[in-house]
Formats: sequence, C-alpha cells, structure tokens
Amino acid sequence: MTQKTLNLNSAPGHQVLAAAGKKILRPGGRAATQQLLEWANFKAGETVLELAASFGESAIALAKQFGVRVVGVEKNPDSVVRARANIQAAGVAHLVEVIEGDIFQLDAIAEQFDYVLAEAILTMQSPPGKAKLLRSIHDRLKPKGRFLSHELLVIGDRETEIHQSLAQSIRVNSTPLTEAHWVEACNTAELSVLQQQTGAMGLLNPARIVEDEGWSNAAKFFWKVLTQAQLRQRILSMRQIFQKYKSELGYIIFVAERP
Repeated sequence: MTQKTLNLNSAPGHQVLAAAGKKILRPGGRAATQQLLEWANFKAGETVLELAASFGESAIALAKQFGVRVVGVEKNPDSVVRARANIQAAGVAHLVEVIEGDIFQLDAIAEQFDYVLAEAILTMQSPPGKAKLLRSIHDRLKPKGRFLSHELLVIGDRETEIHQSLAQSIRVNSTPLTEAHWVEACNTAELSVLQQQTGAMGLLNPARIVEDEGWSNAAKFFWKVLTQAQLRQRILSMRQIFQKYKSELGYIIFVAERP
C-alpha cells in the first residue's frame, strides 16, 4: 500500500510504518524472531502455516533456510498477488504457497501442520478474538505440533491504560497481555507453553531500526520520516507512547505445543 492511497491520519500503525519503508514490524525485532526459529528446530520437509503472510518474504526465507514447506494465509488480495510473484522470483514455488483467506476462517484449510507461525498478530485481536484464533491454531496443528508466537508484552498491572493509549496512537485495538496472561490464553486453547522469552520492545528505537533494517533501509526510513510531515507526525506520536511506557512494554516469544 502506498502513501497515495493510504490515509496517514487514520491508517493502522503497522501500515504507516510500512509506508515509511519499515520491513521488520515485530516488537522484539529480527533477533527475537531468529531465536524463535532456532527453538523450532525445523526439519526439512516439515510443514508450516504462517498467518498474515503479507508479501511472502518470511515464508520464502523459511523455505530457503530450513527446507520446510510453507502455506501462508493473507487477507489482502493485492498482497497475495505480490507474494506469489515473489515466490516465483525466488524459485521456491515447490515449497511456498500463499493463499487468500481470513485468519479467522482457518477451518477452510483442511490440512494440519507441524507448526503454525504468527508474529504480531494476536496482539491486534480483542480478548474473544484471541481465544477464537488460538483455538483455530490448535485445530490446524498436528498432534504434538507447535505454535510459534512473537507478540507485544505488558509488564506490570496497567494493561487497560496501556491498551487505551495504544489504541489511540496505533488506531487499532491493540491489546498486549502480561506474560502470565499470554500463557493462560494458550492453556485455555489447550496449547502448552514449552519455551518463552521476554525482553525490551525497541520497535522505534533508532539503534534497533538500524539493527533490524540495515544501514541502507534505515537511512531511507529516517529520510522519509524527516521529510514528510504527516508521516513524521504519526510515527512520532507512536514513539511517544512507546517511550511513555518503555518500562512497561516489551516483547514475548514462545513455543506452545498441542497435546
């Protein structure tokens, strides 16, 4: 989605960041995602269902690095078209498929998978939405299959206040949970958390941006923010909220298993 079609005043925060050229939108950054994938210990030929696959870039990377077969679900039809072109260009069409679909209708997919991967997806759902999605994830896993998750974390007891502040700034119903509540949500869906890690959320920290995006892409991002007033206003507004709650916002990655 380009800024010509994107209303920067009302668009969700992740779309605004993408319009500025940011590619890594996970709260723990590239390093946390890499740790999650190391925990997975993929074997060639295993199967992965990725939720909100976007342009297929992470699915392609998984197939190339680990030799797994990946099915991605993506709701935006334009993103699906772009993902399929990327898959063909990468030469991994025998391993990667991105289908158009709604993550809340996973029962339309008959297959069960060794893994389901979702990063920065559950945070954006309401409590009932989280519960429904986690149950659907459970059902799409094979017995002993594993759910790989990377989400936003609340530290402390001000969940409601933080939810309200994030919703006003990010323009979506962002509802991160405490570590205990993430584990409880998984348990309710009959997913047992085996491994977990938490850390600082540095999504709009300049040093983290360089680390995640590389110098070239980071420079392009900073230039857009500096030179485009409306874009700058939205991104700085989000950063102010992140800074206000910097000691109470973090990331969590976890691996949870279906019985």
